[in-house]
Amino acid sequence: MRALILMGSPRRNGNTAALLAPFCAELAAAGIEAETVWLYDRAIRPCTACRRCQENWSGFGCPQADDVPELFDRILDSGLVVLATPIYSWYCTPPMKALLDRLVYGMNKFYGGERGPSLWEGKALALLMTCGYRPEKGTDLFEEGMRRYCRHSGLRYLGGRAERHLGYDTVFMDGEKEARTRAFARELAAALD
Repeated sequence: MRALILMGSPRRNGNTAALLAPFCAELAAAGIEAETVWLYDRAIRPCTACRRCQENWSGFGCPQADDVPELFDRILDSGLVVLATPIYSWYCTPPMKALLDRLVYGMNKFYGGERGPSLWEGKALALLMTCGYRPEKGTDLFEEGMRRYCRHSGLRYLGGRAERHLGYDTVFMDGEKEARTRAFARELAAALD
């Protein structure tokens, strides 16, 4: 089984990256190969609502020349997609939002003259998030948005794990956060069996 982690943080040594290390180690222990793609390193243009992607039901079909078609292929080759992101203003970071907009149209052929298929129907998706507010007030809107996104696309939403940073003058990562993150990775692995 392969997992594709779409990393939405701009900071390679930030809080979300700190959670990713034990998360990936636990996936590896369960026999799941995880690949991380840093979205800030990629060219991801926003959707222009041209609907050209709806003309091709067998592939991505977007005319924009950027890195999204490659990410589309990697997603299709993975059994689990993990969106790892800090939460900025109650939602994911800009490159992740742009990618999600492109994927909802490029993967779901629902918007043309005829209703077509969801190319990623049945794929598993999970969230790994960091935020400054209590998670129930910081990540709740993004989580609800992704639940709806998954229902709309026919994806299996496996849940999310969020950890809070108490401020710039405090250490983010600790043993409790690591233990909860490892437990979440084990839950995901069990759900994929």
